[in-house]
Amino acid sequence: MPLKHYIINDIRPLNINNPIRELQQLFNQLTYSHIPIENNGVFMGCMSETDAHCFDGSKLISECSHTIEGFFVRPFTNWLDILEAFAQNSTNIMPVLDEKNNYLGYYELKDIISLFNETPFFAEPGGILIVEKGLQDYSFSEVSQIVESNNAKLLGAFISKIESDVVEITLKIGNVSLNDIIQTFRRYSYNLVSGHEEDSYIENLKERSDYLKKYLDL
Repeated sequence: MPLKHYIINDIRPLNINNPIRELQQLFNQLTYSHIPIENNGVFMGCMSETDAHCFDGSKLISECSHTIEGFFVRPFTNWLDILEAFAQNSTNIMPVLDEKNNYLGYYELKDIISLFNETPFFAEPGGILIVEKGLQDYSFSEVSQIVESNNAKLLGAFISKIESDVVEITLKIGNVSLNDIIQTFRRYSYNLVSGHEEDSYIENLKERSDYLKKYLDL
């Protein structure tokens, strides 16, 4: 379904010359983190619930315009960029403007997240592996080759963390045995971050450790 079908327009932007009290009352009725603001039909941005409740209700929104945040997306913005815009602005409502900056409505965060949940990364059966390697040493082509050389399908992969020149990669792999894949990653000097019940390497180490402990206790 095209993203434009997710645009909601049941809330019109409040005029910048309205009192803050109206904005506060609207926040009390809704669960949104922000409300769009306009000035004579021109979209100005959004004001957050936190900021709205910081001011005296008798003040005009225009007197508090320095707190208005100017985030928005276009109807043709892809859903990953929209999701990023939600995260960057800590909001659950995202205004949508056309090419002439006319306000069309807004997206709700839950609707965009639902699109993510429908992707094969979440919808298809499979296992999750999290591996890490030096920032200068890893490559997605190598990661794909490791998975596919073990007759498995890579359903998705993304960088989930970068810290101290080490990159962490989260993988979704088709519903196959992961043990051979895990061992191949180790041979390529990847560190396995996530544990997995099929990881016989860890299990073998544990068994050997238990055996050694028993031997030393004799």
